Amino acid sequence: MNLLDTLRTHRLLAIVRGDDPTAALATVLTLADSGVNLIEVSLTSTDAYGVISRARAALGAGYALGAGTVLTAEQAGQAAEAGATYLVTPAVAPSLEEAGRLGLPVLAGALTPTEVVQATTAGAAAIKLFPASIGGPEYLRALRDPFPRTPFVPVGGVDAAGARSYLDRGAVAVGVGSPLLGDAVRGGDLDALRKRVADFLVAVAAAPGAAS
Repeated sequence: MNLLDTLRTHRLLAIVRGDDPTAALATVLTLADSGVNLIEVSLTSTDAYGVISRARAALGAGYALGAGTVLTAEQAGQAAEAGATYLVTPAVAPSLEEAGRLGLPVLAGALTPTEVVQATTAGAAAIKLFPASIGGPEYLRALRDPFPRTPFVPVGGVDAAGARSYLDRGAVAVGVGSPLLGDAVRGGDLDALRKRVADFLVAVAAAPGAAS
């Protein structure tokens, strides 16, 4: 898959992390059914590889389903075997080299300018600005001065209003976990999840550069 093009087109990456594999899978499928076209299942989740595998079987080969918090070469290989078509990391990590060998694109975590350079040099398709909440949208604006062509995806504490602010300042997409998922990953209200999805999709569609 072309991860960067997919991020630019859809602009919302949902991050699923939880201790209940059944609820996590239900959350993934509800997100997809509600119009979210990019989903990451964090490997810190219980039975994460199983959730990815079952979600892949349900969503089909073409869906943009990734694995998150991928740190090691072994994890990268297991994620690929489970059906992940891209990887997400919280930092510049050994998984990037293995992802390159496997032909998987990576959204690599970075915060400082030095880390942005390291992640880009390591072959990241885009930069996960994490944790974005430390500097907020104005920090992204500042980073874009020395890195005007670097594709940034802020992650960490991004709500619907924040999503619009980051996109206004040049992010190609935003990554969202608990502000979007709420209690769904704990077996909570899936109808409420659908409502939050609708709110986030409106926010990202309203920002400059949204696909028509």
